[in-house]
Amino acid sequence: MTEWIAAAVPFLKALHIITLFVWCGGLVALPLMLSRHHPANSHADYRRIRRATHLTYTVVVTPSALVAVIAGTWLVFFREALVPWLYVKLLFVALLVSAHAWIGHIIVTMAETKRQHYPPAAYVPITAVLVPMLAILVLVLGKPDFSGIAFPEWLTEPRDGQLPFDVPRR
Repeated sequence: MTEWIAAAVPFLKALHIITLFVWCGGLVALPLMLSRHHPANSHADYRRIRRATHLTYTVVVTPSALVAVIAGTWLVFFREALVPWLYVKLLFVALLVSAHAWIGHIIVTMAETKRQHYPPAAYVPITAVLVPMLAILVLVLGKPDFSGIAFPEWLTEPRDGQLPFDVPRR
């Protein structure tokens, strides 16, 4: 039974990386799209921009985020990656999810309060997205050694709970 898990890991990694590209690219593109909202826009232009941002967020970016998080979670369990840098990475993933929710809030507010609410300057949400993205990239590629920081044992050692399938050892 463990052969299928070992065979699935490269596909899960590919799925995780592809959906991360779509998610992160969308989170950078959406503030730029929102910056196109302007009081001088005609009703048709405003509707077109609002629809494009809404569809991009709901049909592309959010599903990509969900698939990326699910695939990443499976990879943690399949590879038994209970290492300290992973927990720091998860902190930055939480910040990225928060930025995702904030951009969604801006999109909803723009749609519901036409010409009464203006989006923040594009560099503000882009910065809120790029900082966690770059930190995650550095952590994943560098896999820094946090052995000097005392993490509780329950974060770094399996708790003898058995998954419903056998996980291969590295």
